[in-house]
Amino acid sequence: MHQGSLIALLLLYWSLLPAQPAAAQEWTRFRGPNGSGLCEASGIPTTWTEKSFNWRVELPGTGISQPVVWGSRIFVLSAAANGSERFLECRRVKDGSVEWARKFPCAPHSKHDRNTFATITPAVDADRLYVILSAPEASKLLALDPTGKDVWSHDLGPHVSRHAGGASPVLFEDLVVITNELDEGSFVAAVDRKTGERRWTTSRKSTMAAYGTPCLFENSPGKPELVFTSNAHGFYGLDPRTGAVTWEAAVFDKRTVSSPVVAAGLLVGTCGSGGGGNYIVAMKPGGKGDVTATHLAYKLQKSIPYVPTPLARGDLLFLWSDKGIVSCVEAPTGSILWQERVGGGYSGSPICIGDRIYCMSEEGEVPVIAASREFKILARNPLGEGSRSTPAVAGGRLYLRSYTHLISIGG
Repeated sequence: MHQGSLIALLLLYWSLLPAQPAAAQEWTRFRGPNGSGLCEASGIPTTWTEKSFNWRVELPGTGISQPVVWGSRIFVLSAAANGSERFLECRRVKDGSVEWARKFPCAPHSKHDRNTFATITPAVDADRLYVILSAPEASKLLALDPTGKDVWSHDLGPHVSRHAGGASPVLFEDLVVITNELDEGSFVAAVDRKTGERRWTTSRKSTMAAYGTPCLFENSPGKPELVFTSNAHGFYGLDPRTGAVTWEAAVFDKRTVSSPVVAAGLLVGTCGSGGGGNYIVAMKPGGKGDVTATHLAYKLQKSIPYVPTPLARGDLLFLWSDKGIVSCVEAPTGSILWQERVGGGYSGSPICIGDRIYCMSEEGEVPVIAASREFKILARNPLGEGSRSTPAVAGGRLYLRSYTHLISIGG
């Protein structure tokens, strides 16, 4: 075959192949793809020592916001201990060095003792980084380009919560969706990614601030819903294109801090308090209006997490509690297969790499357990410092954020 014809044939062949997702898009929001915490990366070890780190770099200030990654850049938000400044850094994945850094002044304000002033995780796409800077007097959503320059700023009004901020933005089509369920003035809104203009606003009742980040669920082809949890409205589904609420289920009598997840076709969320009484509910999707009495699949109340978000893999649901008790549940039925103590305290959420579950403890340890019907501790790894954040994975590397450092492992 003539060389020119061969090249043309190869070009035609490649043009007909289905588009493959870029590795850069692995971890672009809180807990990665749709908030699931799931990935199939290879090259990430089960066991390590501090000598195994690719790099470990010190961050300005402190925080528990999860790092997000796009291509060769990793973005992380920190804050001064008194809340007077927020620090946004773009670091290079190859060595952790700073590509650019921004500082944002902020009036100091109160927060929960276990929260930080840098808890909200940014969202990122190929063109922009989206960051929420929350404060009682005025909060805003910022869009920055890959070099750290301002693209637009959107006013979100006062952030009325005595515990400070927590819910993170998510991206849907050409929108940035913001959850603002507060002690007062609650709403959910969508902003145009390119212009920063408000596209829709949905008012919400205000009881106590909610801290979960929504996930996407497609109940029927072409009809996606964003799923939220809060004390004021329980579980609810919302049309992300219009902001219209499609269904609600009043199933929570306490604060919601963890984020909702999809588990074996069910929608799963928790509520609780610092004093206990935590429980988890699984809802059948679909329906219209008030589905409280018709769509509850099951409810579990023993050793349920308050802050850590559940993790679903296949037909198994893993609940990693704040006090270090892990439960494995049959997601379709709610049957508990095992419940074991791993030890330690946890505020960050678990993630699953292949068939291994990782979670960072407040004591500075990263236990790894098998994502299986049998309880198996595979490793207990050093972090070097405590953490209340959640691991991130991109480009075959694991990123661990402690209170004041960022670590790269594997790859």
